[in-house]
Amino acid sequence: MLDKIVIANRGEIALRILRACRELGIRTVAVHSSADRDLKHVRLADESVCIGPPPSMDSYLNIPAVVSAAEVTDAQAVHPGYGFLAENADFAERVEQSGFIFVGPRSETIRLMGDKVSAIAAMKAAGVPCVPGSDGPLGDDDEENLRISRAIGFPVIIKASGGGGGRGMRVVHSEAGLLNAISLTRAEAAAAFGNDQVYMEKYLQNPRHVEIQVLADEHGNAIHLGERDCSMQRRHQKVIEEAPAPGIDAETRRFIGERCAAACRDIGYRGAGTFEFLYEDGEFFFIEMNTRVQVEHPVTEMVTGIDLVVEQLRVAAGEPLRYRQEDIEVRGHAVECRINAEDPRSFLPSPGLISLYHSPGGPGIRVDSHIYTGYTVPPYYDSLIAKVIAWGEDRPSAVARMATALDELVIEGIKTNVPLHRDLMLDAGFQGGGTNIHYLEKLLKA
Repeated sequence: MLDKIVIANRGEIALRILRACRELGIRTVAVHSSADRDLKHVRLADESVCIGPPPSMDSYLNIPAVVSAAEVTDAQAVHPGYGFLAENADFAERVEQSGFIFVGPRSETIRLMGDKVSAIAAMKAAGVPCVPGSDGPLGDDDEENLRISRAIGFPVIIKASGGGGGRGMRVVHSEAGLLNAISLTRAEAAAAFGNDQVYMEKYLQNPRHVEIQVLADEHGNAIHLGERDCSMQRRHQKVIEEAPAPGIDAETRRFIGERCAAACRDIGYRGAGTFEFLYEDGEFFFIEMNTRVQVEHPVTEMVTGIDLVVEQLRVAAGEPLRYRQEDIEVRGHAVECRINAEDPRSFLPSPGLISLYHSPGGPGIRVDSHIYTGYTVPPYYDSLIAKVIAWGEDRPSAVARMATALDELVIEGIKTNVPLHRDLMLDAGFQGGGTNIHYLEKLLKA
């Protein structure tokens, strides 16, 4: 097992990693910005290193600073969490070249799956169903691009090859707007991602967002741990996640899960990862792979009983997977609400001092959070401050437990989106299950 790791992140995921390390007897180094010296995991870590001022570019995204922290503390490995440098192939490569273990896939795998065009090609080769599209990057031939769009059928969506997080995409409903959309998306992609390559796909109008969790080791073993439904989204950002996805039968679940596990073996994947799909009319269509632990990983942990972060660390240490596919059993249902420091109506960030914090409890309730009474939420980072997860024997009981937990949750001094989550737990559409990715946006507009 690893002896000491650097936790190259902040907030709830950094605390989550620290807890897993303590369970395995791994010593921890918390790297932090000068604004984050009072974070809970920084106080609890065996060592801490300030790597820069508050702006992310000068601290959490500063690759030399993170690697230097590993060097001066004699750490063995670096865990990137999610966000920041977690899916940065250059960072993973630098960690590896510096003699440390990157807790995640190899840099070449991150690079392969980080480029949407190469990722789609790899998935098609592995037999994973993909959205009908251009089968590669779009060239400069306008007539050829128009021909491709006609073959796919409108509406289509133009996507940046290096995009992600809902950025670098544009929906086109007719030939008249196609060429301009391609040009604009190329310009945006070059500015945002340093890569102006774009591709075209069929735009599915009422899909759900369903993703498959996988685990793989460096010995050629790979398994899937069922699916999550993340269709409750605002501006392509997930708000509520649940497992398993409502209304998907066991045979479909088995088929798509096996395809994902096989794809992991084909590309030599290592660690935890997530295959993201659009799901419409009973069919799955691959859109991208996240080569890291997801924000919503707790719902999978709640229904399978498997600690994904512990397994990440074991795999990083070179151990084979402890589970076979037949060991994986999905039991009950779990729902996760992302609690953000933001105005529940305008969604503007609401940093500041938390004057009172009280966490909910009771059967089946889990709270992943780094906040406490007296903690000041800084204005420099993502507004996520907590995740409330509820498990029940079935979906209605999980939703009912979540509603009670949200009523018990107290966060004073700042605004949060808890009122929105309370309303959603009582919403007839959400309670019915199976809403599409546009449902929440339409509900908010109404």
